[in-house]
This record gives sequence, C-alpha cells and structure tokens, in this order.
Amino acid sequence: MKQFGNKTMKQGFTLMEAIVAITVITVGIVGVLSLVSQTISSSTFSKDKLVAAYLAQEGIEIVRNIRDTNWLLTGANWNDGLGTGDWQADYNDSSLSFYTYPGNPLNLENLTNYYGYGSGNATKFTRKITISEPATASCPAGSCLNIKVEVSWQEKGKLHKVGAQENLYNWK
Repeated sequence: MKQFGNKTMKQGFTLMEAIVAITVITVGIVGVLSLVSQTISSSTFSKDKLVAAYLAQEGIEIVRNIRDTNWLLTGANWNDGLGTGDWQADYNDSSLSFYTYPGNPLNLENLTNYYGYGSGNATKFTRKITISEPATASCPAGSCLNIKVEVSWQEKGKLHKVGAQENLYNWK
C-alpha cells in the first residue's frame, strides 16, 4: 500500500490491464487450437494419401499376379485376361475380363481388413486400372503392356488422385 498524506491507496490491476491480459491469453489459446486443428487435418490427408499409394501399388501387383499365374498354367498366353481398357480388380482376382471399371468405391472388408469390391463398408477410394499396349521401339506389339493405376478420393470437396505406372513384359 502506498500512502499519500492521510489517504491509503490500494495497488492492483486496472480494468484496462485485465482486458489486455485476457486478450493476450485468448489470442494465444486461439493460435494453439488453430495449429492443433491444422495438424489433425494434415495428418488425415497424409494417411489417406499413403493408403491411396498402397492401393495403387496393389493394383499393379494384381495385374502382375495375373500375368505370373498365366505363365504357370499350361496352354495359357501370358496376357490372358489382361485386355486393354479400364478395369477394377480385387487382390484375389485371376482375370480382369469381367470387371470393367464402373467407378465403384472400394470396400473395407470386415473380417480381413482388406480393400476390395466384396462385402464390407464402402470407403472414399476408387481404383481404376488402365491397360494399354504401348507403341514404342522398346516394347514391340504383343510383348508388353502398360499398366496405369489411379486411386482417387474426395476430401473437403476437393478431388485427390494418386497414380502408379509400370510396363509388364512377356519375359518368359
């Protein structure tokens, strides 16, 4: 306490100091909450992009598996069931001939937690497998196929895509 003459004055925060302190604390809290919200959104997008990249790679592996299975079958051509066009396929399919691409979303199967077109909960991911015969000197007609896989999904009204591409050869 300070004394001025006979009067005693109490020291403390004025109303203005209290308002400034509350404003500074509020700005700090809003900044931290905004940063946390942005981090959560970014990590969700990163997770989805990683899942999409794995689904794209799996699409190439499905086609490669069909080619390799054809080599093991007696009397089968290396590219049986691998016609040109747009396709969809599950991890256990042995041919693409019956699965033209309709744009259906992949399902997350309940028992196995695999992505596929069987039973399960629909996801936001679609996978399109495009097979073509490239016309290049390094890839003569009938000896290789160009495989493009595109996985797409919608997030916050924006379309995202991840792709993978590979040439498969008849090396047997």
